[in-house]
Amino acid sequence: MNRRTFLEQLSAGSGAALAAPLLTLPSFETQASSRLISSNPTGYSADVIIAGGGLGGCAAALGALRNGLTVVLTEETDWIGGQLTQQGVPPDEHQWIETHGATQLYRDLRTAIRQYYVQHYPLTDEARKRPHLNPGDGAVSRLCHEPRVALAALYQLLMPYLSSGKLTLLLEHKIIGADVDGDTVRALKAVNQRSGRDYILAGPYFVDATELGDLLPLTKTEFVTGAESQKETRELHAPEKADPNSCQAFTMCFAMDYVPGRNYVGPKPKDYAFWQRYVPNVTPAWSGKLLSLSYSNPKTLEPKQLGFHPEGISTGETLNLWNYRRIISKANFKPGTYAGDISSVNWPQNDYILGNLIGASDKEFRKHVDNAKQLSLSLLYWLQTEAPRPDGGQGWPGLRLRQDIIGTEDGLAKYPYIRESRRIKSVFTVLEEHVGADNRALITGKKTGNTAADFYDSVGVGYYHIDLHPSSSGNNYIDFSSLPFQIPLGALIPQRVKNLLPANKNIGTTHLTNGCYRLHPVEWSIGEAVGMLVAYSLSKKVGPRAVRENEQHLQNFQKMVRSQGIETHWPKA
Repeated sequence: MNRRTFLEQLSAGSGAALAAPLLTLPSFETQASSRLISSNPTGYSADVIIAGGGLGGCAAALGALRNGLTVVLTEETDWIGGQLTQQGVPPDEHQWIETHGATQLYRDLRTAIRQYYVQHYPLTDEARKRPHLNPGDGAVSRLCHEPRVALAALYQLLMPYLSSGKLTLLLEHKIIGADVDGDTVRALKAVNQRSGRDYILAGPYFVDATELGDLLPLTKTEFVTGAESQKETRELHAPEKADPNSCQAFTMCFAMDYVPGRNYVGPKPKDYAFWQRYVPNVTPAWSGKLLSLSYSNPKTLEPKQLGFHPEGISTGETLNLWNYRRIISKANFKPGTYAGDISSVNWPQNDYILGNLIGASDKEFRKHVDNAKQLSLSLLYWLQTEAPRPDGGQGWPGLRLRQDIIGTEDGLAKYPYIRESRRIKSVFTVLEEHVGADNRALITGKKTGNTAADFYDSVGVGYYHIDLHPSSSGNNYIDFSSLPFQIPLGALIPQRVKNLLPANKNIGTTHLTNGCYRLHPVEWSIGEAVGMLVAYSLSKKVGPRAVRENEQHLQNFQKMVRSQGIETHWPKA
């Protein structure tokens, strides 16, 4: 859409002409107006417009704000925090997270979450004294907690900027259009999903922190989707043939607790008969029915048994799913505080692979989300009525869906847990040979002692194994070892568009390497670096690509990020 048409459509849609300050935008290399255009109810301007209030979006906002910029941050739902809050997923983190391998600001967030429990919850004396308190004692992370507490901690970080007017937060706003002039984005069009009113968001820089990379097609930023072929990337685990429609499963998470002796079994979900007998059609074959206590071992793809006991009791050598993502362990709180533990359900049994949300129409999006909700509700019903118990019985009727924990009427997450997005065509792409343990060994000729590629333009670090869930194209798990890695600046810069930057799962990775760059602390690190990159580019009056290509600028920018608590290298062993 050209600029004139875009503005004409906005004027027609909103019933008001756009105010002059938004029509006379500065060059993307100069500062925008540092104030909100309060006199113009049809638009806002700021130094940077960030679409998406997930972890990457919040981190980008904070990285920009602490360096003196003004920010407009939009979010489709009524909760910021993305996968940590609105999607109901406690953090997936590496084993060194308490001391290094993440930004200082991310660790500050973790500390704020713990302190919220210390200050406001009736913890036991023993739990209160624990320096690394884990409220849920979940197996997945050293910090498992309720979504609302993370939401409170995020607002604690943002409130000074909200109060001062440096940050404008537009909840329940979705980006629906863009004004693009050649290689430069001039403005975005947002709609208030409650009122239906349109707004223009203008500034010199824009950040796509949406869960699916929604700004990329709107701004005509080149992107890729799905799986690249081995011929394209030379990756060891890439398929022979590219598949742009192959996208990892998404999940509608929920929280539940268990009250012994009570019966919370409700009406049978309308699609229960389908999901009760459903066997995932994947290659290699799944272990059997999806609603069961078995699944495909992600590394070997052999059938693997799981356990389940909602009182947290050991299930022998099998993983007790109840303890996996438990977000409240009643043992950490004074007697009588909780009737039972609370656990978050993001399991293999509610991964949805019957549709791909990337590029879906609004109607298709709603259809697949509704289907995924039916899967999750069917899983809960199956656990209440049919799941095998250690005593030989069936079902745990005392399991209760906790709508209050997730903040929705139906008890299911506000937004799907997204594992894969559109990805920019970047000036540098992270390949498996850079971060995959086996592929790295082939490249270096070393069988042991390998490290990930050393990127000269590193602006962050992260670690997670390469973990791809079953896909919409029928691929089973792809799961293999990676190495502690860096975040290269080149993967954050589009090949052509000058003033749009990614800050979520939409950076320059491949289908495979996205599998280790998509988790909570890495998304945060990406966003924080991007927010600081905007601040540096504006202060030096240079574009992001010039920052990378000019040795002095790159060194200065790396010095800047390190001075503000962002690690650019892993400690040497």
